[in-house]
Amino acid sequence: MKNKFYTEWDLERIKESRRENDYRSPFQIDRDRIIHSSEFRRLQGKTQVFLPGEYDFYRTRLTHSIEVAQIGRSICNYLLHSQTDFLSDDYYIDPDLVESICLAHDLGHPPFGHAGERTINKLMAPYGGFEGNAQTLRLITEIFYRGEENRRGMNPTRAFLDGILKYKALFKNFRNPENHFIYNDQKKYIEFVFGKKNYASEFTSTTQLNKLRSIECQIMDWADDTAYAVNDLVDSISGGFITIAKLVQWQKENSLSDFQHKIVDEMIEWMKSGKFKPKFGMQIGDFVRACSLIKRKTFLDKLTNRYKLELKIEKSVLEKAELYKRISVELVFRSPQLHQMEYKGKYMIDMMFRLFEENYVKTNGKMKLLTDFTDKIIRAEKNKSMRARLVCDQIAGMTDSYAMRTYRRLFDPDYSSIADLV
Repeated sequence: MKNKFYTEWDLERIKESRRENDYRSPFQIDRDRIIHSSEFRRLQGKTQVFLPGEYDFYRTRLTHSIEVAQIGRSICNYLLHSQTDFLSDDYYIDPDLVESICLAHDLGHPPFGHAGERTINKLMAPYGGFEGNAQTLRLITEIFYRGEENRRGMNPTRAFLDGILKYKALFKNFRNPENHFIYNDQKKYIEFVFGKKNYASEFTSTTQLNKLRSIECQIMDWADDTAYAVNDLVDSISGGFITIAKLVQWQKENSLSDFQHKIVDEMIEWMKSGKFKPKFGMQIGDFVRACSLIKRKTFLDKLTNRYKLELKIEKSVLEKAELYKRISVELVFRSPQLHQMEYKGKYMIDMMFRLFEENYVKTNGKMKLLTDFTDKIIRAEKNKSMRARLVCDQIAGMTDSYAMRTYRRLFDPDYSSIADLV
């Protein structure tokens, strides 16, 4: 049965594709291209909250992305069965599309988590900045399968490309932007997503532009918030970063509403009983069932149905999610242990970038500090800002462990391995 929610316009790819008689739908092809990419595999070595490999039960960016994808599919299925005024068996939000968007949502994040992202953005400020979501867009449109004949990027469908775009405003539209932008040279992809319409006239501010998201992007964002809010707490409790004593003390020191006190008391009881993992697991179901849809009108409604619906979340569940995230930030992310690891990650990224910048960007240095393939690509580029962007690609694509090994090879006199540079 054909899904009438999507139009041929939604299925168009950046470049014309002549794939015929494929047993997969266009969105299943997008998903498969994500899963089989090296960039997706590298997420297993990137920090979610704690460094990968330190303990085997911590979530990495890869396991987080898989969990977000599962939650995203669950939201699609729940909406189909609960929002019958809007959706039906032949008019529904495609779970394969949402899954592929969720799997891809963190591809562009660099080593050492958000601290790494902030550091690279600061270093790249003279060259157009760095943002994890913008880097995801760059990966799927410019870098995927690079080196293969006649391939550049994964050639995504318009609906998939639009789904990963949490932000649509350009770096140059902000003054000293910290995040929530895409790169200046990515404007062509925004034009493709909007069907080359004069979209600028539809928005009075960059904030308004960034808030306009397709329904699939909205589902991905809530699935990400759900996984982050709930599962980061589970890892933090399991790792001993959040204890009953710390939580009780935090509760005493903060002015909380009766509803918030009830949530914290509930968490403490779960921890005392040793059942916090299944109890938090049940919260994911509650977060899914908190979803509903409302109609809205946008300038794209004649081309697609993907903007006609807005995802609404129950107020009490939103408040619970915000409290969960606040506890993680104040008891875990601001802990001396994580700040020490963040400082070390920032220091290593800073040192590597400045060395590569001097050798490849500011001058055409004689040292071959990167692999033959990357070295040739950078040296062939005439534009200084693009050379910096290619250096940025190299560092952002590193796993945490590879970044640490590269730093040690470059700066630690007692560490050397000829066979390690691959």
